[in-house]
Amino acid sequence: MKIAVIGGTGLIGSQVVKKLNAAGHEAVPHSKSTGVDVITGEGVAEAVADADVVVNLTNSPTFDEASAVFFRKSMENLLTAGEKAGIRHFVVLSIVGVDQVPELDYYRAKAMQEELLAAASIPYSIVRATQFMEFMDATMSWTTNGDTVRLPATPIQPIAAGDVADAVAEVAAGAPLQGIRNVAGPEVFPLDELGRVTLAARSDSRTVVTDDTAGMFAQVRGDVLTGKEDARLAPTRYADWLASR
Repeated sequence: MKIAVIGGTGLIGSQVVKKLNAAGHEAVPHSKSTGVDVITGEGVAEAVADADVVVNLTNSPTFDEASAVFFRKSMENLLTAGEKAGIRHFVVLSIVGVDQVPELDYYRAKAMQEELLAAASIPYSIVRATQFMEFMDATMSWTTNGDTVRLPATPIQPIAAGDVADAVAEVAAGAPLQGIRNVAGPEVFPLDELGRVTLAARSDSRTVVTDDTAGMFAQVRGDVLTGKEDARLAPTRYADWLASR
């Protein structure tokens, strides 16, 4: 199959392209650097013109209310082009529990992206993943002040980006789900404890203080960001991922 991977040069997209090509498909990466702009629409029709499958891995450059504008416009452009081209399968990467955190602008925007896809005429699949292990440094940086990192005890089930790419590639190469597949890492941690584990593994002298008002994840209620019974568990454990870095 020929698969257009939009956002195919990023953290997940570059790995998805590699995995699909290794499996014998023709996966083509598209991004701003290749002349495809999902907001202006430049290059979009050409990118999907002869593809069987479109995988959308683009992401908003911000996490605030502007993210809704990004996801709406990009999906409208991609879906319009995909419908005209006769795309047989459209895949989007989303977030486990995305529809259960309405307090967060970014999560509302991602939930809207899912709704736009489900309402379109193209057969589709949504892959929802838990929080990426690769994002832990950024998460800590948001709430670091000097030698102190403030983190809430929000339950998190981190997954390695490579495992997310495996899940996306598998779904893209298969029949449309007409629904959602949840994937998650093999272990659940309170976010504050995950911060302590990360710093200890790196001999980082900063101290994690539990603060259930700190950062974006303070607005998450309960364990909605963890995989439930239907989630497929990825193999990579956090300690092993840390050791490999």
